[in-house]
Amino acid sequence: MQPLGVIVEAEEVPHLHAVVCDVRWYLDGRPGREAYEAGHVPGAIFVDLDRDLTAPPSPEAGRHPLPPAEDFAVALGALGIGPDDVIVAYDDNGGMSAGRLVWMLRVLGWEAMLLNGGLQAWDGPLETGAVKRPAVDCPVRPWPDGAFVDIGEVAEHAATGIVIDARGPERFRGETEPVDPRPGHVPGARNAPFAANLDEGRFRSPDDLRVHYAALGVTDAAEVVAYCGSGVSACHDLIAMEYAGLGRGRLYVGSWSQWSATDRPASTGP
Repeated sequence: MQPLGVIVEAEEVPHLHAVVCDVRWYLDGRPGREAYEAGHVPGAIFVDLDRDLTAPPSPEAGRHPLPPAEDFAVALGALGIGPDDVIVAYDDNGGMSAGRLVWMLRVLGWEAMLLNGGLQAWDGPLETGAVKRPAVDCPVRPWPDGAFVDIGEVAEHAATGIVIDARGPERFRGETEPVDPRPGHVPGARNAPFAANLDEGRFRSPDDLRVHYAALGVTDAAEVVAYCGSGVSACHDLIAMEYAGLGRGRLYVGSWSQWSATDRPASTGP
């Protein structure tokens, strides 16, 4: 069977017999679960980014640290996601938060995809309330070596390779910082806002994305480390590069929320 791609269109979803996951999450603190229960793709379960996809936050680890593999397996099993399930994830912000789930699952070997256009692309009635799947036994899959980098590795890579920052330009330049200890970016990083992967809420074509990333010096994602505020929207850049046929990059999970809590240098400006 041909492996499934990283992006899926709404009309294809019913034919996949997939577990559909609503991963709505908001930087301003609004509860994603309330939005989910008010209306979601029929049959979709709610995946809580802060509870299911994240270890406890700390200044030392950042706002959304990677959970231990054992904890992630328990969370998946409680959600009713087993090792053979196909996953389609969405949110209402172009895939910004749903991309975290898709990235985590794909590096562990699951067939997982982002719904192109998110909830807004779903052409049909929505379901209200909550959906709960029966819990299953989900075996532990260790996080693979080479999928992630730590704070020391990203500092070294920024000096010799390509590090991209998926936050908006204002945060990258250090003009504003709404949530983390100080403004700026990792010295040597290049700004690749996740929103630039999209055109009216949908992913740009693979050809357009290749041109976009080539302008940032990216021709092979294996040479790239991506970060953002806390290791969430950076997954969107990693997915976009994979969709563009550039391969798989690496994620600096701690991202700016970890870096900015240290005395490591910060750059401002473009």
